[in-house]
Amino acid sequence: MTLLTPTRKTLALALAATLLAAAPALSFAQAQPAPAAASMQGASPSQLVLDNTKRVLETLESRRAEFTRDRAALQKFVSGEFNTMFDRDYAARQVLGRHGRGASDADVKAFGDALADNLMRRYGSSLLDFNTQLRVRIKSESPLPRGLGVKVSSELLRSGGEPIPVDYLMRRAGSGWRVFDVMVEGVSFVQTFRQQFDSELQRKSIAQVAQELRSGRIAADASSD
Repeated sequence: MTLLTPTRKTLALALAATLLAAAPALSFAQAQPAPAAASMQGASPSQLVLDNTKRVLETLESRRAEFTRDRAALQKFVSGEFNTMFDRDYAARQVLGRHGRGASDADVKAFGDALADNLMRRYGSSLLDFNTQLRVRIKSESPLPRGLGVKVSSELLRSGGEPIPVDYLMRRAGSGWRVFDVMVEGVSFVQTFRQQFDSELQRKSIAQVAQELRSGRIAADASSD
């Protein structure tokens, strides 16, 4: 098993935590009888985190051998989960920060897609090292300033270790909720990459940075933090 450095471990945890929250609630609802589906659509952010965490952890554990043999299957699973409830475009605007002011929706989408795909390729396999025996405890659910959404504060509970604090920032999207940032042990997914790409975006256009992410010329990486 690969030993993760603290920064790499934090990023892998952030990715795993995002996956746990961003499980496909829509797909789950479609598989349920009508009353259950309606209940899922009206579920609170905290309930979504709880329910989806359990389901994704169970899937990672039950399919661990398959995913170890077949990384393409792991990639498909991770991408499918990540894409459903993670708000790529909104998160991309947060990462771009001042560089995203006045940017076209198309450029922001291209950057968000390239960043997410780069993360999946680079860190997706780290999920095989993830401790699926963890349990989640919801601590609180509180509104974000200016009506931007809610913060679900939770802890990942592990045997023989200190709880890992994880905060999910979520916003309304249609009739449901979408995750746009995850903070693990106080480290923000959005802030980490805003700092990393700031110098690149000072010298290049958003479209250029997106293209370099897609081609692998630059990569999402926390090791310099």
